[in-house]
Amino acid sequence: MNIEWYPGHMTKARRQMEEDLKLVDLIVEIRDARIPLSSANPDLIKMGANKLRLILLNKADLADPKKTALWIDKYRAENITVLETDSKLPKNRNQILAAFETAAKPKRERDKRRGLKNRPIRAMVVGIPNVGKSTFINLLTRKSQAKTGNKPGVTRGKQWIHTSSQIDLLDTPGILWPKFESEEVGLHLAMCGAISDERIPMEELACQIIDFLREQYPGMLEQRYFPVGEEPAHEVLTDLARKRQILLPGGQVNSERMAEILVTEFRSGKLGRVSLEVPAES
Repeated sequence: MNIEWYPGHMTKARRQMEEDLKLVDLIVEIRDARIPLSSANPDLIKMGANKLRLILLNKADLADPKKTALWIDKYRAENITVLETDSKLPKNRNQILAAFETAAKPKRERDKRRGLKNRPIRAMVVGIPNVGKSTFINLLTRKSQAKTGNKPGVTRGKQWIHTSSQIDLLDTPGILWPKFESEEVGLHLAMCGAISDERIPMEELACQIIDFLREQYPGMLEQRYFPVGEEPAHEVLTDLARKRQILLPGGQVNSERMAEILVTEFRSGKLGRVSLEVPAES
C-alpha cells in the first residue's frame, strides 16, 4: 500500500526529543505488544543508545500471549528490562512501578554513592502514535494529566508530569520515522492503528487482514463472521457486507464501510487476540 506517513510536525518533534534526551535518566519506550518490532522506532533507539531503558509491551490484552512470551524472553536475554502490560487497568500500576525501579537501579545506586537522596528519576516516555502513552501516564499519576484518544496524533507538545513515586515523566508526541525498513513494517503499523486512517486505503487494508488471519489464525474469521473459503479477500469482504446488510442506497454492497468495520473489530480484539510478529529466531 502507498501510505503517506510522515507529517511535518513529526520532524520538529524528533528534533525536540533529541534535545530533551539530555535532561533524562531513563527512556521508557512503549511498544505495541502485537508488533514489538514494527513499533520500535529505530531513530529513538539510536538517539537514546547510552540511556537506561525500559520497554513496555502495551495492549498485551490484544496480543497473542504465546507470541508475547517469546518477545519477553528475547528482551530479557538481551538484559533489557521489559514488561507486558495493559495501561487501561489500574491493577497493573504496581508492576509498572517495580519495572521502573529495576530499570533505574544503576541511577539510584549512582545517586546513593554521591550522597544524593530522594532524587526523582527523570524518564522520557516515547513511542509511536496511538500506542497508549497518555493512558500509561494517567495510570502512573492516577490523574487525567495527559490527553488520550483512540487515534494517532492526540499528543502534540512535550509536557513534564510529576508522579508521587519519585518519578518525573516527560511526555512526548508519538512519532514515526521518515522511511520504513520494509513494506511489512508500514502494513503492520497501519493494521494496528499507528497511522492515521485518512492516509490508508481501507479496503486494501481489510483484505490484508483477511489474508493474514486465514494464514496465521485459521478459523478466527469464521468464529466472528461466517465460513471463509479460498476465494480472494475482496470477495470475502463483499460477502461480509452483503450478509450483514451493509448496503448503499439502491442495494449495492458498501464494501468500504464493511472494510472500516472489519479493521475496527480487528484492532479492538473482537476477532480475537492476535500478534503480527515473532522474534526472528522463533
